[in-house]
Amino acid sequence: MVDKDQLFSPTKMSAQAKAEQTNQAAKEILAAEAAAREAKTAKLRLARLEQAAPKAVEKSKSSSRARTK
Repeated sequence: MVDKDQLFSPTKMSAQAKAEQTNQAAKEILAAEAAAREAKTAKLRLARLEQAAPKAVEKSKSSSRARTK
C-alpha cells in the first residue's frame, strides 16, 4: 500500500535549490540542442563538400584542356 510520504515530498524545496534544479535542466536542454546543431552542421558541411568535389574535378579537367588547345 502507498502512503502519503511516498507520494508527496514531506519537505519543501528551498528557492535556491529550486532555482538550481531549473538552471541545471535548462543547461542540459541547451547542451543537447547545441550537440544536435553541431551534428547537423557537420552533416551538411560534408554533403556540401561531397557535392562540390565532382564539380571541382570537372572544372579542373575542362580548364586543363582549354589551356592545352
